[in-house]
Amino acid sequence: MNGFPPFKDSSLLTEDKKFDGVPVRIYQPKTPATAKRKAFVFFHGGAGIFGSVEAYERILRHVVKEADSVVVAVEYDLGPDSPYPNQYDQCFKATVHFMKHVDHYHVDASRITIGGDSCGANFATRICQLLVDRPDLPKVQAQVLIYPGLQGLDFYLPSYQQNSCVPLMWRDTVIYFCCLFLNKPTSVIKDVLESCHVPEKMRLKYHKWVNADLIPKEFKVRGYKPQAPGLYKFKPKVHEEMKEILEETFSPLFAKDEIVRQLPRTYLLTCEFDVLRDDGLLYKKRLEDNGVPVTWTHIENGIHGIAVLFGYGFLSFPSVEQMVNDFTQFLKSL
Repeated sequence: MNGFPPFKDSSLLTEDKKFDGVPVRIYQPKTPATAKRKAFVFFHGGAGIFGSVEAYERILRHVVKEADSVVVAVEYDLGPDSPYPNQYDQCFKATVHFMKHVDHYHVDASRITIGGDSCGANFATRICQLLVDRPDLPKVQAQVLIYPGLQGLDFYLPSYQQNSCVPLMWRDTVIYFCCLFLNKPTSVIKDVLESCHVPEKMRLKYHKWVNADLIPKEFKVRGYKPQAPGLYKFKPKVHEEMKEILEETFSPLFAKDEIVRQLPRTYLLTCEFDVLRDDGLLYKKRLEDNGVPVTWTHIENGIHGIAVLFGYGFLSFPSVEQMVNDFTQFLKSL
């Protein structure tokens, strides 16, 4: 969804550039700053296979004006034409380039936030993890994760059961998009949904982090049934086909504790009617267990992907306004 472009805003400067060969759009206030500004590096959602910066114009302009920030939105290439993991690599390259050249944009290097929504939040999560061991770069001040998808191990979590047929992201659709993103045959969808791609050793290894028992009780009252223990039936061929879905690049929830505990303060937003809700709840617990401060917003009547409706009049219903204003307020507070 690109929607209708907003009217030109005379109070902002917008510039399309390339950072280390990666297209970006830079938004800045025209008003001269009395001091160096903060910055927000943003990766858009769309499962890595659709979407664009254009769809987020209204949100990003709102952030620039309300949080008095420089915003860098990365226009990474889309799959399946651009094969995985090009999207991660491009987002990482553009971010590193910007962090090395913040003075060009009158940005305070100690006030850089990285974030995104949906798969963009997945990219942001992994990139923040990769940056903790980069002494040549400034430390990231914060990360903003809006309804992130963070693991490819368990599709029987409560939110996957409860919201399996809720638009804009159905349970089956998650795996379908994963297959397209990874350039894999969609014939494996049913097996992946039934966890046939996960070796028992790996299931046991990550049980401490991906486990319905870790989801608070109040999120299990609506149509959840624990998966029968004998349902898992590992299929080596399916694992070989889909093994990338279990790697830390695709599933940053699996990052080691020594990495997680170095992460910056985090804003995390979840929606009740979202199959990916529990990915966010599980990562929230991991962050808090490792001493990372988390500001969490839960939109009780929210569904996945609706942030892009912000600024579209009657389509921008109250939950949309709530989520955009909420994470903008977080950015403003930094």
